[in-house]
Amino acid sequence: MRSPVRGLASSDGEEGSDRTPLLQSTPRVEAAPVCGSARYNLAVLAFFGFFVLYALRVNLSVALVDMIDSNTTLADNKTSKECAEHSAPIKVLHNQTGKRYQWDAETQGWILGSFFYGYIITQIPGGYIASKVGGKLLLGFGILGTAIFTLFTPVAADFGVGALIVLRALEGLGEGVTFPAMHAMWSSWAPPLERSKLLSISYAGAQLGTVISLPLSGIICFYMNWTYVFYLFGIVGIIWFILWILLVSDKPETHKAISRHEKEYILSSLKNQLSSQKSVPWVPMLKSLPLWAIVVAHFSYNWTFYTLLTLLPTYMKEILRFNVQENGLLSALPYFGCWLCMILSGQAADNLRAKWNFSTICVRRVFSLIGMIGPAVFLVAAGFIGCDYSLAVAFLTISTTLGGFCSSGFSINHLDIAPSTRLANGKPFSISPLLLMCLVPFSSRYSAKVKCKTGLSMINMDTETEATNKLSCFY
Repeated sequence: MRSPVRGLASSDGEEGSDRTPLLQSTPRVEAAPVCGSARYNLAVLAFFGFFVLYALRVNLSVALVDMIDSNTTLADNKTSKECAEHSAPIKVLHNQTGKRYQWDAETQGWILGSFFYGYIITQIPGGYIASKVGGKLLLGFGILGTAIFTLFTPVAADFGVGALIVLRALEGLGEGVTFPAMHAMWSSWAPPLERSKLLSISYAGAQLGTVISLPLSGIICFYMNWTYVFYLFGIVGIIWFILWILLVSDKPETHKAISRHEKEYILSSLKNQLSSQKSVPWVPMLKSLPLWAIVVAHFSYNWTFYTLLTLLPTYMKEILRFNVQENGLLSALPYFGCWLCMILSGQAADNLRAKWNFSTICVRRVFSLIGMIGPAVFLVAAGFIGCDYSLAVAFLTISTTLGGFCSSGFSINHLDIAPSTRLANGKPFSISPLLLMCLVPFSSRYSAKVKCKTGLSMINMDTETEATNKLSCFY
């Protein structure tokens, strides 16, 4: 069945041209089977890689709740009792053998935000290094380094706030190269008409990592103590690194187990999108309006996403007053919805392009709009519901779930607009979150302070920039 909008697309020069590399009339190799394919094996391993990546990133958000002496927070927080205590009595006593620290709200904000100071440093170098050494090693060692530093988190906490802040910044250095490295790999592996599916599968691991690690961290804190959160997740990261190094290759040409048919299929589908250009066209890139539209989109959406990711457990404890076990489960619920949405939207996006002949630009615009306006509406609404626990959790869940549409919108648009040279892939993605990372550490610190003064109003503090997201429709 053909889309009724096809005729409209053909009259628009820009939209017609974006379809050229995807639906060419020149002979193509028949699509290789999905089951057991090397490209989908890569997507699955990348999925677990980003699972580990986000588990290592967010575990501190829950563990920190249990690391802090509650009397320190109550001394500063003027609204901590605005919502009534509602947690059901716990039959099993909470294990409190872990050491507690006298860190006030501002100090906690510095600790949570320090990760992004390291994250910003390796964004641009990540894209450049991936073009030199390959995304496989860069992504693998980035996650390995983060896992090793995570193992030393309890030791750093004992040394003091400064040591913990430095350690978290070092973890950010390792994680900063991961997305540019993965984009560089997909530029050589993802056939255009499977791009949304493959990238959605791989990046959905980030959401599932959040879904699993938040409640699991709460359970570990409750029944064991907070130190084991870092030990267990750090070990999982090392195990994943070993599998990644053994099973993955940078390009189809160098993969040991790929079938000849699949290799020909991937290379033939990409041959019109890759050139032998040896230098990166920096000046045209910086003048590109589509690139800056992606930058604005990333900045606006991710400002809210990372603020919630970092501070949602604190909000659940200090304002809604859930205990550490309930906290982890409820904080994970929004990201479970986002994970499901990412998987389904990736399938839908590629079906719209391949079977219904929707243009790539149309699909990217629609999915970006849904993934930005929807979360903005429900996140603002969450700031006006008072102490209604059910509505608070429901609105936050719907908001984050709808954000999953962006995974098939601006989030992978880098590969649509910059497919002409392997050297450039990864660099547009590196530039996009750069401005964001300058402000997220500030957001973490500021939100921690505002929470203590204004209580429930903190939840809508970071939604103002969502209005600028409509600029993403111009690419």
